[in-house]
Amino acid sequence: MPDMNAHIEMNHEEVLRVKLEVLKREHRDLDEAIHALTEAVHPDQLRMVRLKKQKLALKDQIARIEDQLTPDIIA
Repeated sequence: MPDMNAHIEMNHEEVLRVKLEVLKREHRDLDEAIHALTEAVHPDQLRMVRLKKQKLALKDQIARIEDQLTPDIIA
């Protein structure tokens, strides 16, 4: 029976890829929440602004991680 508390080694790139997937999922969830809010009869504008700011911050984090994962190409 495998040890449930076994330590799993992940290298830096693997950690970044996992984090990237989590951030992308959160970004999609926010996108869906914003879309649902725009469909509401009386959308909460303050909430909409907050969600859009969160989504933009996630987009920036995603871009930074993608830049770290993409090797620099010397032209």
